[in-house]
Order: sequence, then C-alpha cells, then structure tokens
Amino acid sequence: MPSMTADQIVATSGHAAWMLISASLVLLMTPALALFYGGMSRQKSVLNMMMMSFGTLGVVSVIYVLWGWSMSYGTQSWGGIVANPLEFFGLRNSITDAGGNYLEGASGYANIIDIGFQLTFAVISTALISGALAERVKFSTWLTFTALWSTFVYFPLAHMVWGGGLLAHGETGFAAWLFGVTDGEATIAPIDFAGGTVVHISAGTAALVLALIIGARRTFPMVAARPHNLPLVMLGAALLWFGWFGFNGGSAFAADGLAGLAWLNTTAATAAAILGWLATERLRDGHATSLGAASGVVAGLVTVTPAAGALTPLTALILGVIGGILACLGVGLKYRFGFDDSLDVVGVHLVAGLWGTVGVGLLATDAGWFTGGGMDGFRLFIIQIVIAVVAMIFAAVITAVIAYLLKATMGWRIDEDKEQHGIDTAEHGESAYDTAGPEIR
Repeated sequence: MPSMTADQIVATSGHAAWMLISASLVLLMTPALALFYGGMSRQKSVLNMMMMSFGTLGVVSVIYVLWGWSMSYGTQSWGGIVANPLEFFGLRNSITDAGGNYLEGASGYANIIDIGFQLTFAVISTALISGALAERVKFSTWLTFTALWSTFVYFPLAHMVWGGGLLAHGETGFAAWLFGVTDGEATIAPIDFAGGTVVHISAGTAALVLALIIGARRTFPMVAARPHNLPLVMLGAALLWFGWFGFNGGSAFAADGLAGLAWLNTTAATAAAILGWLATERLRDGHATSLGAASGVVAGLVTVTPAAGALTPLTALILGVIGGILACLGVGLKYRFGFDDSLDVVGVHLVAGLWGTVGVGLLATDAGWFTGGGMDGFRLFIIQIVIAVVAMIFAAVITAVIAYLLKATMGWRIDEDKEQHGIDTAEHGESAYDTAGPEIR
C-alpha cells in the first residue's frame, strides 16, 4: 500500500477527530434521554426512568464489545440477516494487525473509531424503548431485555441495512430484487442515512409491542400522569439536539461537505418540527406548551435522521414541519387504541421515523418522486416503504417473542402496591427528592 501524502494525512486525521467527537456526542444522547424521560415521569418514578437509560448504557456497551460489532459488521453473513457473532468476538482481529498497527476502516481512519461510533448507536436505540414502560416494570427484567433485544433485533437490522445485508444497496438486497442490478449495485438504492429503520422504526415498534404485551399502568388512562419537571425535559431535549449533530453529522463518516449538509438539515428540520408541533397544539388545545416544544425537537430529529444527507435545507424544512405535525397527532393514538405508551415513544419515534423514512422517497435531492426523480423517484418511494415495513415486521415479531419469554420466566410487572407507592423506592431504595425534611438525630 503506498504511503499517504501530507495532505492525505491531515485529511484523515481531521476525519478521525470528527468521528471521535461524533461518537462522544452520540454517547451523550443516552444520559440526555435519561433527563428527557426522567422529567416527563412522575416524581415517584423519575430515578427508575433514568436508571433504565443508564442500565442500557452498561449492558449494551458490554455486549457490543463482545459480539455486537461482529454480528453487525462481520464479513461472515448468515443469509444477509446477521453476521457470525464469533468472527470478531471481543473485537479480536478488529483493532490491530499482527504487527501492532491499527487496522484501517472503510473510511480511511482507524477501524476502532468506527466501532466506538457504532456502539453508541446501539445503546441509544435500545434505551429509547424504555419510555413506553414507565413506572411498572422490574429493573432486572428490563436489563435482560436490553441484552436480548439488541442481540436479536438491533444487531441484525444494523447488518441488514448498514452491514451489506438484505436491506442494503448491494446486488442481493430487496431493492435489487424489486428493480434490478447495475454494475453489482441495486438500480434504486434505499436511503437510511443515520437510522430511520435501524433505530427509530425498530425502537418505536418494540415500544408498541411491549406496551401491548406488558399492559397499562394501573391508573391509565383515568389519571393523567403529568411530567414532574418540565425544565428537566427541556434540558434533556436540548442535549439530545446537541448530541444529534454527532448522530447525523457523524454518519457522513468524514469532516466534509456531507457532514455540513447533514448538520444544517438536522437544524432546519428540527426547527420546523417545533413550529409544526406547537401550531398543532395551539389549534387543537388552545396552548403551545413547553412539553410540546421539547417533543417537537425530538420529533424533528427523528424525522430527519434517515434523510439528513439526502435533502436540501429547503426540503428538510418541509420534511420536518410535517414530521412535527404527524408526531403531535400520533401521541394521541395511545388514547384512541388504549395502549399505555407512557412517554410517547410510539407517537414520536415510530410515527416520525416512518414519515422520515418514506418521506425521503418523495423529497430526496434530484431523486425523490416529487423532486425530479421521475419514475425512478417513484421506485425509490416504493423501496422506502418496503424497508420500513420489513423493519417493522422484523422488530415486532422478535420483540414479541422476547417479551413473552421474559413474561413467562422473570415476569415484567412490579407488585400493584409498589407501583402505587412508587417504583423508585421499590426497585432502587431511593427517592429523587427529600421531602421529609432533615432527619432528627
């Protein structure tokens, strides 16, 4: 291999630095999610809600090192669905070569940087699901679920979409099957820039399945479970937005114009989604709320995730404002159909994730059905629907199997008395706020 020029060394170092920063930003998103969900919870359950995110950070990080990277990005693919978990078990043969030199990844910098970046995606994707289960599930069962779900749902989907599997753009994927192959690639390549299918559709679908199988809180929907700390919610949303620049901008895998486009599209879509959500609230309820603003932030971020590198800032605004409106309306589905999606994971992540994944088929720059793509744009729209539906079905079936298995063995629900008096004390022996005053000694 020829040695790099000075300019190439500088460029590669810049890309590596950007990716390390991006990985750190995405890692921040899970504690930010803890703040966001914690603030939305009731006072007696805020610690448990936050612990579900921190527990996920512990479990998924460990198993990603052990077998997650291998299952997601290994070269020994099993039917295009998942890779051999033993090929790179414990990251063997993934960091350095026999001479101790760091292995180069597909983007030109050290492979270990990509591993760290992808680890953070696995963590936040799994943690998102917890918002549907507030105040009623055993912490031990949740931790077990995170290990099983990331192993049997997230890692296979990552392989299928990003690791060269069935939902990728190669010659063996669904797109190639539907519309043919040119020079070894699908004629119409599906678009999932940073995780519409892998992250948000899968997590939102899992949240819906779990809410249905585990059941509602004892007081749902008779008693309104209002957020106990709205400033905490808004702080969490702000930190999620900050971290999302690593999530979307880092998915360019270089410090280049594409990363800049993803950054700007992320800002544009999110800002538009806030306005869309607030306008919907104002027309429907007569008030534009702080909770709505914070939720609009997340809805916009979710919407633009699959499309961040495939839009202009103008079409990002269009995609975002529609995403904010749809997500605002989507949070009402739990009351219409009677499932207790406690913190609106289904309404925000599934609804907005579906719209972002399908909407990019309409609005992708020079390729969407509405933006000059012609018949190929229509085909892109169809393949975006296909990958969204496949991701939903796959996540739903596997999540249901895991949920019923845990229900029959460990059990999901805490006792009714413990739920009534507060899961924080029951599961963790703590309370978030000392309301009893100083102890008399």
